[in-house]
Amino acid sequence: MFVKILLVAINASYSHTCLAVRSICEYVKKYASNKLDITFTEFTINQPVGELLRGIYEKEPSIILFSTYIWNAEITTKIIPDIKKLLPSAIIGAGGPEFGFAAEIYLKKLPELDFIIKGEGEVTTKEIVKAFAESESPINNTFLYNQLSDIKGLYLRDGGDDCDDGAAITFTGERDLICDLSELPFPYPELISTTQANSSTQTETINKNKIYYYESSRGCPYSCAYCMSSLDKRVRFKPLELVIKELQIFLDKNIPLVKFVDRTYNLQPDRYIAIWRYILEHHNKVTMFHFEIEAEFLTEEALEFLQTVPAGVMQFEIGVQSSNKKSLSAVKRSTNIEKLAANIRRIPRTIHQHLDLIAGLPYENLESFGKSFDFVMSFAPDAIQLGFLKVLHGTEMEEYAKQNGWQWMDNPVYETFSTPYISYRDMLFLKDLEILTDAFWNKGLFVHTMKYIGRTLGFWNFFKLMTELGENQRVFEAARRETFWFEFLNNNLNNLYQQTSSSQTKSPLLNTDILYDLLRYDFVLRGKQGNWPVWYKHNYDKESHRTLLEEAGALSNARLDFGHSEYEVFSCNVDDEYPERKTGKYEKLIRYNLK
Repeated sequence: MFVKILLVAINASYSHTCLAVRSICEYVKKYASNKLDITFTEFTINQPVGELLRGIYEKEPSIILFSTYIWNAEITTKIIPDIKKLLPSAIIGAGGPEFGFAAEIYLKKLPELDFIIKGEGEVTTKEIVKAFAESESPINNTFLYNQLSDIKGLYLRDGGDDCDDGAAITFTGERDLICDLSELPFPYPELISTTQANSSTQTETINKNKIYYYESSRGCPYSCAYCMSSLDKRVRFKPLELVIKELQIFLDKNIPLVKFVDRTYNLQPDRYIAIWRYILEHHNKVTMFHFEIEAEFLTEEALEFLQTVPAGVMQFEIGVQSSNKKSLSAVKRSTNIEKLAANIRRIPRTIHQHLDLIAGLPYENLESFGKSFDFVMSFAPDAIQLGFLKVLHGTEMEEYAKQNGWQWMDNPVYETFSTPYISYRDMLFLKDLEILTDAFWNKGLFVHTMKYIGRTLGFWNFFKLMTELGENQRVFEAARRETFWFEFLNNNLNNLYQQTSSSQTKSPLLNTDILYDLLRYDFVLRGKQGNWPVWYKHNYDKESHRTLLEEAGALSNARLDFGHSEYEVFSCNVDDEYPERKTGKYEKLIRYNLK
């Protein structure tokens, strides 16, 4: 029979792409029967349910396969029963780490769901499609069980037309992993040929607002107790020459951001350095490549090579998770934080660094987490992510948590509520602190202000105090514009001073006048203001503005030059590493880039 298969991805945001459905789609097209039509479609979790249902219904598929993760499990569970109403003859399956590792739960919860794929989906999906394409039998429960029970990697309900929700669930056995990753076709054929005529099943053209995900390896040799990747320790690498060929496709098309999904990219030095070297030698001045690395294991050769990498080529995500060695040992992570710290400090600032922490680990209370926070902030990362421990099905952490008094969400995203070491109240406090971390650090709007605060008050002391003040002032109860956080900080300058003047801190006294000027400087650097906020004291003099423009060689077009610059007076040298060293009257010309 002719089979029309639709792979469905529901992404966390519009900018994301789903590598899984693309890889499976291209693999099936390459290796399966010609008696089929396979495509994929993508939505986001923020779209109305009606849009998802319509998008699937109008494609009239005979088989629908969902790619599931913790972020889309809720909406996927919600729409599957409605899809069965709209397309009653369609076969509905699912795979991915969420349904795949909790298959019996979801099959019992969703009688409309016909099967679940566990593990890698390419070969299993190919064999499912082949079974349907080669059969002329009517599709019913008996067919599903009889035809699919010999296919490894599937969870099925026992067959029979009279089977009901209480039918036994059968697992057909573990699927062998794909050993030769060169078998996997390039998942973005639209980058190779942009004409629909060359690909009848092509589903989209190049979208440079999207993040393109890429894998050069599968599996992870490490055993982090909370991570799904620890379940697949057999690491397989795509041939280096193939990786280089495929990376050149991204470079040729000037794709802005390519994220490697390799769970730990820097496993084989000869290989990963060769990839970096190729990227650097062939870079197009546009494409940024993102790598998730274990910085502790960077070799001397790798660290030396990184010194040659200019800005705009690479960015690193580094999972620090904690500086508490007892916590790290409990979740089977390396405790050599000294080596980790030394290597992070050797990564040049031309490489964007995104460092991760996890709240809710064993033996980590609020005080311990504060030390971990300051440890990470000591590297002045470009971004710090505060994650919250998720107790995922099938991980070692799940059993550990059950035995040791963890409380966590029963449903996705399985986030920790409390542990024997940290209360739910403290976890909520860290949720609010996460908002401030994003506002005051990750967005890069308070560069001069935060440098001074970190040196005088200390980062954890600052964020802890501001979170307490924010909760008392109820600032977390609604979304806030970025300009609000300038006002919020200005309104609490005296509270910060009192913190540094207390007898419990060894930090130097914070000068509120200097901090106020640094705050004003960061504010004015954002861009030309239409109206000045009430808290901002603008020391403007037009003739002084004109003089500084003339000294800068401007005023070829007075109206334009005035419109794209600002004049301000500060009480200290706001550009100095230590602005408190010398005070006085400092005139400043701020130039804005022309759009």
